[in-house]
Amino acid sequence: MIHPNHARYRGPVLFMWILFVCLGVSAQDANDKAPSGIQFPVPVGAAPQTKYKLELNNKTASTEKGNPPNRGWASDATSATLSSAGARKLTLEEAQQMAAGTSNPLVRLGQLQVEIAKQNRLSVQAQYFPSIGTTFLNDHLNKQTGQVLTVRRPIAGGILSIPVNIIAKNQTIFDVNATQPVTPLFAIYQLVKIARADENIARAKAGMPVAEAANRVEKNYFELLVAERELITAEVEARKIQAKWLTASNSGASRISAEQESDMIAAEKAVSLPASKVQELTASLLGMVGLPEGTKLELVAPEPLVEDLSLDEVAAKAAAANPEVVEAEQTAIKAHSGSKLSKMAYFPTVAIIGGYANQNLMSNAVLPQDFSYIGVLGTWTLFDFGKREHAMKGASAQAEAADLGVQLTKAKVAAGVKSSYYELERSRKLSQLARRMVSATQVIEASYKSDDPEVESARAKMEADMFRAELEYRQAYARLKNLMGDK
Repeated sequence: MIHPNHARYRGPVLFMWILFVCLGVSAQDANDKAPSGIQFPVPVGAAPQTKYKLELNNKTASTEKGNPPNRGWASDATSATLSSAGARKLTLEEAQQMAAGTSNPLVRLGQLQVEIAKQNRLSVQAQYFPSIGTTFLNDHLNKQTGQVLTVRRPIAGGILSIPVNIIAKNQTIFDVNATQPVTPLFAIYQLVKIARADENIARAKAGMPVAEAANRVEKNYFELLVAERELITAEVEARKIQAKWLTASNSGASRISAEQESDMIAAEKAVSLPASKVQELTASLLGMVGLPEGTKLELVAPEPLVEDLSLDEVAAKAAAANPEVVEAEQTAIKAHSGSKLSKMAYFPTVAIIGGYANQNLMSNAVLPQDFSYIGVLGTWTLFDFGKREHAMKGASAQAEAADLGVQLTKAKVAAGVKSSYYELERSRKLSQLARRMVSATQVIEASYKSDDPEVESARAKMEADMFRAELEYRQAYARLKNLMGDK
């Protein structure tokens, strides 16, 4: 109510009141005309704290008579707002540790392969020592063995029969024996070398599943960071389309033009694609680290990778510890040991035997009831129609081929080291450049509003480029570490 003494203010106040009412009605008409799923902001005078709101609706559109179809911007399940409320904060290091745990089947498989090779080597080494065994026999015959000794009398003439039961009707024997190989020890030595080579190969490959799991987690982690920034950019662009719709509605247009409809569809697609990608990458990362499905994640941006490798250092480590080089070298050792084993087929097999027996199998006149014994047992193959000769020639050719394989593998790894090192240098420079650009924009943004959508979109785009460059840098470093044999 206006005081009579202030009659000179009646005109301006009345004009402002009418303008306020008109703006409110215009905004309400605009919201009534707009398709469901889009809400225009209420004018500042009516609701000062209301911000642009983008509703997410992906339900089937229904076409009404004279109105455009109702299109949503994205799915309800994939919220376009990257809120950290109630989210599980996760760092890259923590995710890699969780993914590389013993519950990972690939990690466990590598450990089992090493254990299998180790036990096989220990089993072969045990053949150096004598083998000790026992024998027990209890037998019963249904008839007497009878007289078996007859003597012809040289003077008196005739035949003298002496009842001698050498083999008893009831037989029991218990024997403890030990056999110590002698000449087979040289073959056992070569077998141990082969088993140890298999163990070294298994150990060289055991760390590969762990590194592969860490690389997969790192790739998924950075791709999710990029997808989140792309979603922010798409949201900002969608708000621009929303503002354009608001302007068109306030201008008094009764129908939505084809251009506006095209812009709406394009903005809908621009939001739904990164939102779906964020959802997919989040589910994949949850599966890798073993977190329950549906857990909200708040990813912490990793610190920049810092490394200082020289080409000579990388080449030296790769030549000594690269898994492919290790496997080739150990395969050559196995081939040479196999060649020596083939030559030992010409050697006789000699062993020392000894033991203790307690028996009543034969009468005391032949063998005592209990006795000990020791001796030497030897066997040798005289002729085998060239089997040993052909086996020896084949083993020699295999050993020569394995030596050539070592040379080719080292040359291949050396070429890969150079290529990967130059790729690492290039990706390092790009990553550092991207980070400097982000740092420079942060200084410039200090003079602008922090909640400006244009600033937010530009910052999200540059951070996405920065994370892409960082991921490429880390992947190049991982490939170089793999060549160096680092686990």
